[in-house]
Amino acid sequence: MAVNSPDRTRRSERSRTAILTATRELIAEVGYAKLTIEAIAARAGVGKQTIYRWWSSKGAVVFDSILALSEQTDGEVALPDTGDLAADLKTVLRATAAEFADPAFEAPIRALNMELIADPELAELYREKLEKPVTEAKKRRLRAAREAGQLAADTDLDLFLEFLYAPLTQRWLLRSGPLDDAFADALVDATLRAFP
Repeated sequence: MAVNSPDRTRRSERSRTAILTATRELIAEVGYAKLTIEAIAARAGVGKQTIYRWWSSKGAVVFDSILALSEQTDGEVALPDTGDLAADLKTVLRATAAEFADPAFEAPIRALNMELIADPELAELYREKLEKPVTEAKKRRLRAAREAGQLAADTDLDLFLEFLYAPLTQRWLLRSGPLDDAFADALVDATLRAFP
């Protein structure tokens, strides 16, 4: 009679998922400053050494917990393209504002931003794994708008995106006002007026 050996791959994936989920939950509950590897290990039901074997720092665990959320979506990142640039941008910016206003999303992203300021290697990893694919998806949609004559042929797409997203990011960082549909729509309208 054959004895089945344990599937280490499946066990490792279960542990990884438990650690990343515990990280997001604890940030939302206690905040980043009080988040510890010990607390993550206890919540996930693993030993501290398991976490240290896979991640070099608390910031690295936080980063992977957010990256794991983005990996849950299938396929390439894409923005809506209904042919109406203003409507499509409003859909995307409203969703972004809603995410930033959602405590479950907001707490880990704030924590990650703190780590990115202090850790250049983590910041580079963030740019490569998260920011770059999303920015490229936004630029694909803007290029389609340019080709359709909805934006000038010489529109600087990087500047367009900075103009569109910077006020939202600043309001979120400073908690200086509501992140709602009206604000998102106003940003789209102002950006499109600035880049005819």
